[in-house]
Amino acid sequence: MPQPTQVAVILNASAGGGCNAELSTRIAAGFKAHGLNVAVTLAASADEMIEAAQSAVIEGVSVIAAGGGDGTMNAVGSLLLGTDIALGVLPLGTLNHLAKDLHIPLDLDEAIRTIAEGHSIKIDTGEINGRTFLNNSSLGLYPDAVRDRERQQRRLGRGKWLAFFWAAVTALRRYPFLDVTISMENQTYQRRSPLIFIGNNEYRMEGFNIGLRERLDGGRLSLYVVQRTGRVGLLVLAVRALMGQLRQVREFDMLLAKKILIKTHHKQIRVATDGEVTRMTTPLLYRICPATLKVIVPRNDTSTPGG
Repeated sequence: MPQPTQVAVILNASAGGGCNAELSTRIAAGFKAHGLNVAVTLAASADEMIEAAQSAVIEGVSVIAAGGGDGTMNAVGSLLLGTDIALGVLPLGTLNHLAKDLHIPLDLDEAIRTIAEGHSIKIDTGEINGRTFLNNSSLGLYPDAVRDRERQQRRLGRGKWLAFFWAAVTALRRYPFLDVTISMENQTYQRRSPLIFIGNNEYRMEGFNIGLRERLDGGRLSLYVVQRTGRVGLLVLAVRALMGQLRQVREFDMLLAKKILIKTHHKQIRVATDGEVTRMTTPLLYRICPATLKVIVPRNDTSTPGG
């Protein structure tokens, strides 16, 4: 793609260790060093971030660069679906899964260079009951742990990782099971599971690169279901995954499909999408949306998913 001339930068003020005015100035200077006109918005809330992105879309900019973690990429990217506006990724969050899967440098200056000099590709997105996700969605233990982590951060002032550790301990102590009926590819599965994971394209689930995706344009969702196993069994599954033996385990499903319907007797259920938890009305209809989001990736990286 030709080098953009006008870039709207939207920073999530609460991302990672926190974005501030000093960082905003540094980012603006970084884009200007590449000869780009830039308007930087430091958003103090999700509403401000979405409002800034909507305004940039109306203005007709060619690139909107989002600074934050995967939740930020989701919020901004969701507004760009089906448009010709490219998403630029400034990985300022804690985990930055999307940036890693797209081989975007985690170094801020190099990420800015990528937006200025890279090229655009189209990637798939996932959808659940009309809500977009760029990475994954999950049911069971993980949404419960995230909800408890956020509560601890608000009430006890704990840091993100300490709060998540104690939230995970609490979730494992409760260890709730979900009874679900899963329909996909003309097949139906009855499962009782503590954890269900749905990915936008296929995730690597074995070896020491667990959690990475080789491509984001495969046009399929991935489904991973832990079956009826207890706490010790969950630990055994983790060990077997590291040893590359997960596909041999009967208590773990790994499936691919374009649509997935999940039914449960609960009228509403907690669902995590790109790390953000909401309550959704069941049944849950997941579908893949091929080539719906334009993103900027490194120009010379032939291994980029979707490149």
